[in-house]
Amino acid sequence: MQIRLLLVGAALSLAVVTGCQKKDQAPPDAGVAATPPDSKPGIEAGDIPAPPDVKAPPADAQKTASGLASKVIKTSTSADRPEIQDTVSVHYTGWTASDGKMFDSSVRRGHPMTFGLRGVIKGWTEGLQLMAVGEKRRFWIPEELAYKGGGGPQGMLVFDIELISVQRGPKPIPPPADVAAPPADALKTASGLAYKMLKSGGGKKHPAAEDTVKVHYTGWTTDGNMFDSSVTRGQPLEFPLNRVIKGWTEGMQLLAEGDQARLWIPQDLAYGGRPGAPAGMLVFDVELLGIKEAPKPIPAPADVKAAPAGAKKTKTGLAYKVLTKGKGKEHPTAQNMVEVHYTGWQAKDGKMFDSSVLRGQTAVFQLNQVIPGWTEGVQLMVEGEKTRFWIPEELAYKGMPGAPQGMLVFDVELVKIKK
Repeated sequence: MQIRLLLVGAALSLAVVTGCQKKDQAPPDAGVAATPPDSKPGIEAGDIPAPPDVKAPPADAQKTASGLASKVIKTSTSADRPEIQDTVSVHYTGWTASDGKMFDSSVRRGHPMTFGLRGVIKGWTEGLQLMAVGEKRRFWIPEELAYKGGGGPQGMLVFDIELISVQRGPKPIPPPADVAAPPADALKTASGLAYKMLKSGGGKKHPAAEDTVKVHYTGWTTDGNMFDSSVTRGQPLEFPLNRVIKGWTEGMQLLAEGDQARLWIPQDLAYGGRPGAPAGMLVFDVELLGIKEAPKPIPAPADVKAAPAGAKKTKTGLAYKVLTKGKGKEHPTAQNMVEVHYTGWQAKDGKMFDSSVLRGQTAVFQLNQVIPGWTEGVQLMVEGEKTRFWIPEELAYKGMPGAPQGMLVFDVELVKIKK
């Protein structure tokens, strides 16, 4: 499972920011896509077969109060176990329990995955803390501890996980005394966002929604559990302000450079109950360190609102039109890594929401780890080709909070297929 499939919710650096990509990242908030068919029914090319007990945990499996079931496959003599603030390195393979279909595997890719325990689905956060370094364990993760209602594999999921190493993280920052609710002297906006200035930085410039900001922050749930902090990592975060949860987009515009504030963000301005993300009202201490004015957006194409008559359409509803023919002969598969340049607009208003072209940096990602419209569409292309895609919402972000809404239009150039 690539980083954007597993890390669906917690850390601001991994989930609040849905769009500011680096070269090795995919377009915002990747989804899950099918792999190429194989001759074996229910098994894709190169898949690792599901274990015999994939449909349900056996009688000797351990079960926690949350409903997570697990069974040790390989024991370990190590006493080193991760805690929630730690970063772990693992090898894993995942199958859907309903049909035994493998949907992701670091084993098949030959590269272990490293991530913070706060940034994964609940079943992983809980389960990995049961393991010792060197141990291999099978987990049966019920849907409510996985991706229920989200963009990932649905139903109960089964994972074989080997814990390779643990990197100790800093201890959590204690929550403020008023973490449970905004105090009487907090200010409140019409949207329901509450905030309180903690320190004035003396600056006069406020960011616009399109600007990129540099911030330090710490976030807690109202029960005082810290779920993310750039402060403990010792590294501030930079991101476009219109690519984060609504409470951040609104709240950060209230600050001037140097200001520090506390934000109480109601759930509907945060993750909206999205599976795997911090739930309920969230509290953030934020410091605005810098503002980088956004470049002028790339204008939307004239046909942004709807695919023209000359566009082709697939069975799924994806529409596309080749803008520049490529010189390549091969098409990528869902398993390939691809390098692309792209610009994306919302069809409803022609507003550009992301562009590798403006950043001057291509994006590289595994094709089955992005939204379904990208997975399907880019496989239609060859190297050097530039194509415009009209991606219906059900093949994009499906109304996910913080993500672009409705039908999306992308101009995509396939720079290279990496095998």
